[in-house]
Amino acid sequence: MLWSAFILCQTSGWHTALHSMESTRTIVVYLYPGMTALDAIGPYEILRGLPGAVVQFVARQRGPVTVDSTFLRLQADLRCDEVTRADILVVPGGNAPAQMRNPDTLAWLRCLYPTTRWTLSVCTGSLILAAAGILTGGEAATHWSARGMLRQFGITPSQARVVRRGNILTAAGVSAGIDAALTLAALDCGQETAELMQLFIEYAPQPPFTAGTPETAGPGIVARAEAFLRRDAAP
Repeated sequence: MLWSAFILCQTSGWHTALHSMESTRTIVVYLYPGMTALDAIGPYEILRGLPGAVVQFVARQRGPVTVDSTFLRLQADLRCDEVTRADILVVPGGNAPAQMRNPDTLAWLRCLYPTTRWTLSVCTGSLILAAAGILTGGEAATHWSARGMLRQFGITPSQARVVRRGNILTAAGVSAGIDAALTLAALDCGQETAELMQLFIEYAPQPPFTAGTPETAGPGIVARAEAFLRRDAAP
């Protein structure tokens, strides 16, 4: 059972209690063609449970946005020019280079960022923040294959799953977005609220293999992954 459904079914009013604890939190999730779905949906599953959460899926144009697999589409209900503030901004990774070259996207992020309490990037979303000039210097997390690109912006890539710098949280690749969202939930609402949401989604990962990072995966697996990424990035 989805944890939200569980909450809504409770006559004791858990859902009402969570969402009436304080005023509205506007959570903006940026969608763009070629993004990685879990980069957005992982954090969404956590952040939508924050007290007063109102989630807005935003893109350059309203309508379906095709993710990197091309099999799945996510729906954007608002255009970027319709959104001028956010309490929490989520920037997923995926086809980050196209976004890094898009002046309209970068300008919008630069305008939106000062209105946020928290900004969260997942995977190569940190490269988009760097290209926008929001993320500068220091350490940050990104997908392992993009660590070199972070260095080009004068940022030291971290092997940590989550890196916090002020009100910016950067997450490593894909699944680390859940860790970052739980970290953000604890910072914004307290550890007990974050633990409650962790329990609702039963987030207790026990992966069957140890190939989750290039440091723990075998060299053959790393080589195959790198070859696939090079082929996928080719024009």
